[in-house]
Amino acid sequence: MVEAAGGQCLMLPVDVTQTGQVEAFAARAVGHYGRLDYAVANAGLLRQAALADMSDAQWTEMMDVDLGGVMRVFRAAARHMRDGGAMVAVSSIAGGVYGWQQHVHYAAAKAGVPGLCRAVAMELAPRGIRCNAVIPGLVETPQSLDPVNSLGPEGLARAAAGIPLGRVGSAREIALLIRFLTSDDASYITGQSVIADGGLTVRWPGLQT
Repeated sequence: MVEAAGGQCLMLPVDVTQTGQVEAFAARAVGHYGRLDYAVANAGLLRQAALADMSDAQWTEMMDVDLGGVMRVFRAAARHMRDGGAMVAVSSIAGGVYGWQQHVHYAAAKAGVPGLCRAVAMELAPRGIRCNAVIPGLVETPQSLDPVNSLGPEGLARAAAGIPLGRVGSAREIALLIRFLTSDDASYITGQSVIADGGLTVRWPGLQT
């Protein structure tokens, strides 16, 4: 898709829990393109686990991917990024705004992402580097379509009825928001958490129109 639009694409597998892999990825990108203008931390893990049954290993794994992974990507990017770049991390409405039963570890990790972005925004502002978080609502993705660890197709369909816009979001809509936040059109936006949820978080519970 990128190449069809006239751009260049370099795809490399990266385990965001491994510092060496993340650092090598950033260095490879700079070596390939000559510079690093922006970084997006989007890797995520979703597992269901009741609090009483959750192991330390399950907690640590979630934190290592969903929060630690963001830190590693941003850390590597900060070492290579020229002044005036942009960083974006993907949080979730589950944790970033709401709680989610059976997903304490996931919600905690995702709640940490906006705080991390605010701190990074302040630290890198003198270099003109911006950092923001995106908080998607209910979006159709392979993760959300998983009926074991998430809502599944039927659960998403039911949830759509409670969204003011009457539907769940698409991955493309979130990607377009990320593109905006990395662009010069968002040059005065930093340290913010932008919610894209079809109006779910501003809905007045129980109010019928």
